[in-house]
Amino acid sequence: MLALVTGASSGIGYEISKYLSQFGYDIIAVGQNIERLNFLKLECKTNVIIERVDLSNIENCINLCEKYENKDISILVNCAGIGAIGWFDQLSLNQELNLINVNIIATHILTKFFIDTMLKNNKGTILNVASSAAFAPGPLMATYYATKSYVFKLSTSISKELKKKKSKVNVSVLCPGPVKTEFNKRLNIDYSVKPTTPEYVAKYSIKKLLKGKKVIIPGFKNKLGVIASKVLPDVILEEYIYNMQSKKIK
Repeated sequence: MLALVTGASSGIGYEISKYLSQFGYDIIAVGQNIERLNFLKLECKTNVIIERVDLSNIENCINLCEKYENKDISILVNCAGIGAIGWFDQLSLNQELNLINVNIIATHILTKFFIDTMLKNNKGTILNVASSAAFAPGPLMATYYATKSYVFKLSTSISKELKKKKSKVNVSVLCPGPVKTEFNKRLNIDYSVKPTTPEYVAKYSIKKLLKGKKVIIPGFKNKLGVIASKVLPDVILEEYIYNMQSKKIK
């Protein structure tokens, strides 16, 4: 059994790689921090192939796919993701294009490529990592929220198509709330609520994934937040989220 995990050098992707290894999966660990990837290799019980890839580059994504097109990938986890916080007009265009390339384009390419092989074999599982941000407007993190909404809609729509085809291929989407990872350190932000641990999110998501759960929302408070975002009108959510995000900016 073989799993390809992007964003494997830290956070949720790192912990998912370790947890899948416990289930007997060999891991293709994709990331940019070689030191962390090598450490991951030492922590895993199965074989780990390290791929240092900048997924913001489309050609790199395609090359990665082509390299493993003849491998029997059982599970694909698209976990690589970056964020940006601030006023939309003040964030640099290059920063946001880089964000879109990693969060959307890379996820789209890998999903598109590997689902084709999985459909031919009528087996395989894809887990795309979105966020609870997918369910709400995101002032002061507008582009990030929009990318996660894209990942969520893409994943659930593909899942419906697979059901109509009566395919055994499964596409699920993970929507965590705040998680204690290097993501918030890079953005230099503090959460207004206590974040969950990447270990908990990884174990919860893989257990649900292997059971065929389509939309995976870890944590009771996070589930309540998602329900609230579906019930409350956007005008209220926009104001609430703006106030919440403005407190994060240091």
